[in-house]
Amino acid sequence: MNKTELVETIARRTDLPKKDVDAVLGAFWDIVAQTVAKGKDTVTIPGWIKFEQVIRGPRTVRNPQTGESMKVGKSKAVKVSAGATLKAIAKGERPAPK
Repeated sequence: MNKTELVETIARRTDLPKKDVDAVLGAFWDIVAQTVAKGKDTVTIPGWIKFEQVIRGPRTVRNPQTGESMKVGKSKAVKVSAGATLKAIAKGERPAPK
């Protein structure tokens, strides 16, 4: 499902205009991005998903084209984790919402 399909589905289920649904989703992603960029907080929807910034330590990597080893310094990355409810639905242990 892409963003357009998601907006259409939410609009249909909630009887909200697509424009409003798109604005809410856009604001949600802006808030997630701002929070992750700050790195001090996480965005968590309990049972469903968690977004957070992580610091990856320095490490040695291998260039796949040349085979040469090289050192990479520490870097920031985003970690997205599925919550227990979402995991249970994916495993088939719980029914998906209708």
